[in-house]
Amino acid sequence: MLQATNLGYPRIGRQRELKKALEQFWSGRISEQDLLARAAILRQQHWQLQQELGLHHIPSNDFSLYDQVLDTIALVGAIPERFHWDGNQVDLSLYFAMARGMVHDQNQDEALPAMEMTKWFDTNYHYIVPEFQPQQTFHLASTKPINEFLEAKLLGIHTRPVLLGPISFLLLGKMYPHETKSLTLLDRLLPIYEEVLRKLSEAGADWIQIDEPCLTLDLDTATIALFQQVYRRLSAVSSSLRLLLATYFGDLGPHTPTILHLPVAAVHLDLVRAPQQLALALEEAPGSLILSLGVVDGRNVWRTDLDHAITLIREAVQKLGTERVLLAPSCSLLHVPVDLAQETHLGNELMQWLAFARQKLEEVVLLTRLHQETDPASLEQQAAARQALEQRWTSPIIHDPKVKQHVAAVKDHEARRQSPFAVRQAQQQQILALPLLPTTTIGSFPQTEAVRTTRAAYTSGKLVSADYETFLREEITRTIRFQEEIGLDVLVHGEFERTDMVEYFGKLLNGFAFTLHGWVQSYGSRCVRPPILYGDVTRPEPMTVRWSTFAQSLTERPVKGMLTGPVTILQWSFVRDDQPRRDTCYQLALALREEVQDLEAAGIRVIQIDEPALREGLPLRHSAWAEYLAWAVNCFRLVSSSVRDETQIHTHMCYSEFGDIFEAIASMDADVLSIEASRSRLELLETFLIVHYPNAIGPGVYDIHSPRIPSQDEYEQNLEHLLKALPAQQLWVNPDCGLKTRRWEEVLLALQHMTAAAQSIRQRQGRQK
Repeated sequence: MLQATNLGYPRIGRQRELKKALEQFWSGRISEQDLLARAAILRQQHWQLQQELGLHHIPSNDFSLYDQVLDTIALVGAIPERFHWDGNQVDLSLYFAMARGMVHDQNQDEALPAMEMTKWFDTNYHYIVPEFQPQQTFHLASTKPINEFLEAKLLGIHTRPVLLGPISFLLLGKMYPHETKSLTLLDRLLPIYEEVLRKLSEAGADWIQIDEPCLTLDLDTATIALFQQVYRRLSAVSSSLRLLLATYFGDLGPHTPTILHLPVAAVHLDLVRAPQQLALALEEAPGSLILSLGVVDGRNVWRTDLDHAITLIREAVQKLGTERVLLAPSCSLLHVPVDLAQETHLGNELMQWLAFARQKLEEVVLLTRLHQETDPASLEQQAAARQALEQRWTSPIIHDPKVKQHVAAVKDHEARRQSPFAVRQAQQQQILALPLLPTTTIGSFPQTEAVRTTRAAYTSGKLVSADYETFLREEITRTIRFQEEIGLDVLVHGEFERTDMVEYFGKLLNGFAFTLHGWVQSYGSRCVRPPILYGDVTRPEPMTVRWSTFAQSLTERPVKGMLTGPVTILQWSFVRDDQPRRDTCYQLALALREEVQDLEAAGIRVIQIDEPALREGLPLRHSAWAEYLAWAVNCFRLVSSSVRDETQIHTHMCYSEFGDIFEAIASMDADVLSIEASRSRLELLETFLIVHYPNAIGPGVYDIHSPRIPSQDEYEQNLEHLLKALPAQQLWVNPDCGLKTRRWEEVLLALQHMTAAAQSIRQRQGRQK
């Protein structure tokens, strides 16, 4: 019979219980024992839910207190030397220090920086980047996978433990120095994986899911050959273990035959992102191999086209038989909200088009029934799903012919600035009169408890509009005065009216819907609530002009107008799948272009259009890069290019590997690019030395995702380091991201040190001249 399975379940809980427990633990309000107890309750709830839904393979070790890659770092003992690890089991103190940085006895001089964080493939989830050295050693430093398998077993639930595969783990990390490849460490790493598999087998596990998502990247033949060596060894650990090799986010491409002939019991295929790979897989699958079919979308919130899924399932069953087919979501459900049943305000029409994590597992189970049974209830569900899908394709709340005509009429010249950067820079300097090494921040300031409480009171109707606006004016005024006092050169209004950089704009644009509980994990305790971009996009009225002009009225210094760019809104929303993403992005660009024009007309001289998700949206296969970058960059330019030369356009990017698309970033032609560089040890310097970035740039010098506060000396050292690669006339000084997640007491010191360091370096530069 067909079996319903799952690759991973959201960790955060229906009410973000994990987020709340983590933040209470970090602030000292609950103990470590309390945190672990709450985590155990969440795991139990998730396992029991999946058992009740009727799943045959339920994952364990898919839960994490922070990140699954960090869990693997702890598992194999790949602890960076700076954390002075004693070689024993990795405890929570060390675990969170690697993720968030460490301060010794509140002595900032002894603070240890956190490990680098970057995007998990083309998602908005962030993982902790492993750090390796040529002489790296490994040993089993955590028993988390075994512990959680046994924990479920005590509840009477037999699970399929999930491990991040050894090759993907090494490929996702960085070797220091870079001359050595991380895969040279494979022979040292494999004994740890073998030991984990032995312990799981002894604990009673019979299936192990090993995730190798890097198989959907462009890999050379030498790397593919390593998979044969690795899985030959892992499959030999125990005759009672069956290994499921899980791939997702794309297809196996030309390496399909090699991967399908590995000595594993099953291979999982993402048939949502890459349905075309099924035909070749069915041709190449050896006689004993089981195929796990990812036919339910684990990345988006739309209900499954059951008829299409059944077509794929029947094709596989006809060739393999039911005993050699598993059904599953396309990937872990980490990337979607937990339960649609919590949403009571979306309206019947939109609700019937959606499915969250729980509903997606219900779809997987339904598909197993539809294939092998004809019970009236299942057929009724199939008919209802078909009717909802047909209604969605034609619904007037989705389709606006005028918007489609506007996109079709866009001309190439509309996406070009009037003059080259050198001409614009001279005119902007005349207007703005900025010093050498101008300082600024990325946009947001701390979202304190008072800000969140007041906004919630206003949203719920407990606070009248006049009182809320008075509160916002006071917060903005206080923040402008603070920035003036410490000597920042280009100011921001603080974004106190905004919950999230995408949600805020989505609520002011037509074509978006919003959930109450549709949270997904971005990293650690950071959860986001992506909008649902379901229809054609228009801008009814200005969105940011009011608060930007109010802030500008308080100071003679320039205040940035703050927008989120079209690619980032696209990437950080659950996007409609009934038209190409390119078309949706152009709709967003045209709406934001109107906002830029209104900001300039209102007297805003500096406008920042954030695009942190540009790299994230890059296709996993190089062959598709050029097409994506062409429309993504053009959409940014369409937003930014209607202004006069003297209006300065900024953009911001963070937590991605930018080196391989730096030419595309340069072609965006922003006057100033601010970019994350603090956690990556300012590695972008290597790129600057190779590829000359033509415009002004601010590599972030303050890691805002860590509680540690850099000293003035540290800032100065970083700036001196940057000046070896960039002329002072090109360099800006800024944090690497917005400050909304930090506390005011941290921000006060960090920005004081930053501006003091910039002023000190200016004086040195002046003396050198």
